[in-house]
Amino acid sequence: MADNYLEKQYESYLARKAAMGKVVKKKKPLKKGQEVDGEAIDALKDLIKQPTVEVPYNIFRSQLYNAEDLYAGYRLGEPESYTDSYDSKVYQHYLKAGKVATRIKETLARTLHDHSMSNALYDFLKTVNERKVIGIMGGHGLLRTEAAYRQIVHISKRLTENHYLMISGGGPGAMEATHLGAWLAGRSEDETNDALAMLQEAPSFTSPMWLETAFQVMKKYPQTQYKSLGVPTWLYGHEPATPFATHIAKYFDNSIREDGILTFAKGGIIYSPGSAGTMQEIFQEAVQNHYLSFGYASPMIFMGIHYWTNEMPVYPLMQHLMKTGKYKNLLLTLSDSTDEIIECIDTFSQNEPEK
Repeated sequence: MADNYLEKQYESYLARKAAMGKVVKKKKPLKKGQEVDGEAIDALKDLIKQPTVEVPYNIFRSQLYNAEDLYAGYRLGEPESYTDSYDSKVYQHYLKAGKVATRIKETLARTLHDHSMSNALYDFLKTVNERKVIGIMGGHGLLRTEAAYRQIVHISKRLTENHYLMISGGGPGAMEATHLGAWLAGRSEDETNDALAMLQEAPSFTSPMWLETAFQVMKKYPQTQYKSLGVPTWLYGHEPATPFATHIAKYFDNSIREDGILTFAKGGIIYSPGSAGTMQEIFQEAVQNHYLSFGYASPMIFMGIHYWTNEMPVYPLMQHLMKTGKYKNLLLTLSDSTDEIIECIDTFSQNEPEK
């Protein structure tokens, strides 16, 4: 789909030039795959030469980010050097230009960046079985010292070792725990405990050593075999993106990012304790499952019996709405058990979904 769109843009570019009486020689026939993207992106670059767009980020990025890209300029051992990183510079520019930008050059640049990011993301997901993509949602404020953080790490680690692709909003808290678990896939229990102990020096993302301790763990326990996907946004740029995600699709437009996470996690979503943002994600996912928007419903797993029945009584509400017919097709599970949560994911993955 991305190739077809870009190829049409390229052909449109040639047609516009011809209409203005300018002959443009097509360098070579467009080919399938990445070469198509390259030719089309070159054409789009020509289209926006006037006006010039000067921004501190690549608006025609051809691949997803990783920690090395986002934190280029960060120096291990100097936590204060975060302000010199690519991620920080882009965020400062984003704030200066306005979260809701009014200059057309800025809005154009952000749109083209996010479009390029989506192209790279779709290319990445082509290599993954859609029913093996699992999302974990939860609060950004979850501390590294909390039991729920440790449980998410273990759930994500085991699922990753079972060849699932873990996806989250790519930030701190429950999101970081998701990617830490994937990063530690293949490691022993002792190594996992050691990594968790190292991170507890900086429990919150507001701690000065939050990023530094993450990089220390990555250096001590490198990961080359397993992958995970983080999808953060500069809208919440005060929450740094977790470096544990091996592939990072960072957006300016949070609505694209929010919808994408729920859309891609067709193998099921695990909801750990969270607040307003997690509530939004629950009901947004419930709508997709109710209408079978993608052909079938996926598991909605609520981690934390007390939380989801007492503190945030969403689960009883979901059950009531199912019973009264207001919602249909929801595959609901409520559990405190890591084994039960993983079994639920495996059962769905191994069976043909009802359509």
